[in-house]
Amino acid sequence: MIDGPVRALGAMSGTSLDGVDAALLRTDGERISGFGRTGYREYSGPERAALRAALGKWPGDALGDAPRVVQHAHAVLLAEFPEAAIVGFHGQTLAHDPRGRGTHQIGDGAALATALGRPVVWDFRSADVRLGGEGAPLAPFYHFALAKWLGATRPLAFLNLGGVGNLTWIDPACAAPEETGALLAFDTGPANAPLDDLMQARRGARCDTGGALAARGRVAEGALERVMAAHYFDRMPPKSLDRGDFGFLSGLVAGMSDADAAATLTAAVAASVMRGMEHCPAPPERLLVTGGGRHNPVMMEMLAAALDCPVAPVEAAGLDGDMLEAQAFAHLAVRVARGLPTSAPGTTGVRAAVGGGTLSRPV
Repeated sequence: MIDGPVRALGAMSGTSLDGVDAALLRTDGERISGFGRTGYREYSGPERAALRAALGKWPGDALGDAPRVVQHAHAVLLAEFPEAAIVGFHGQTLAHDPRGRGTHQIGDGAALATALGRPVVWDFRSADVRLGGEGAPLAPFYHFALAKWLGATRPLAFLNLGGVGNLTWIDPACAAPEETGALLAFDTGPANAPLDDLMQARRGARCDTGGALAARGRVAEGALERVMAAHYFDRMPPKSLDRGDFGFLSGLVAGMSDADAAATLTAAVAASVMRGMEHCPAPPERLLVTGGGRHNPVMMEMLAAALDCPVAPVEAAGLDGDMLEAQAFAHLAVRVARGLPTSAPGTTGVRAAVGGGTLSRPV
């Protein structure tokens, strides 16, 4: 279907539930040829409430208005990019339990392909889970391409701070992302989700903007030790999390002031990443941070204090941290169309390199 670089469009609606990101990328699924324009469609308050109400639910459960919200928001935004030859549509994750019930993303890629009049690749995670993988994280194959685009010669790492944190360690000396030793990727632990939930519950705010509340608080004594005692941190990677897997954090900070609770939850992110970095096969030359957490200066300062390598937002390398996840699904869509793998044992724990995703053409 694809021979050479094409303009691919990727979309991402993450566990932060803020809205839909869309980004064009010129790629052949292996190399990045250039970056294109981007777009964003914010969820309204009622739309965000509908998505929150559906979190943790599985196929067959009552999902309310959530499927319509996801489908409509994507269709409206992605229609603004008629130049795209193919679309990567992640959908919205509601539940993730790869060792149990599987993984659940809502969004109908076949209907979207017809609405847009272009092929759409979707359902990226199911095949990986069926073959014993975690189904997440999926951006590492794109991170590998970025490392090549950056001209990296020594190991480096990407850290995505969305609802949960995930880390990708890369050896750019390898020729392909599925090569043994090229990548190690896994979810590090909680990131913005517990903090965002705290802000919503206590202050009716979407997030701790600029880390302003955490900056006024103190990390509660003994709290981080209780967080790091969670069984998840004893598991070897690859491993992945559901947004609600660290739900006990709300109880941990229940008796704290707003500021101390925010500071403690922010520090838990840094502590989780520090623990995760211990799994890296070799120290990375630098850690590039993407996702909403990089906008929180308190979180970034805590990371820099906890880690032995330089820490910087991906913008320091000339990248767009708000759109990197959307770009990743543009890249993965082209890989699926070309029959290339999208995950490997080092990224999801799948038994062998596998190409996930379903390609739907317009009818």
